Amino acid sequence: MAKSDYFGLSYVVSVILAIIPVTAWICGVVTRFQEGKIVAALLRLIFGAWIIWLIDLILMLASKHILRLLNV
Repeated sequence: MAKSDYFGLSYVVSVILAIIPVTAWICGVVTRFQEGKIVAALLRLIFGAWIIWLIDLILMLASKHILRLLNV
């Protein structure tokens, strides 16, 4: 399992979680806090509801694994 997928889940499960805006927002914030990326987590928490979610989803579908726009 890829380290960058949500909580070590498979790519398919991660895509399903990422398509739903609420779960993508929660998973994005939690995984960034787990990685120790506090600034990215706070930015995602405040601004990431729609713009960052859409960009992250497009990058994930294009690259076949989870890429994170805010990798601060």
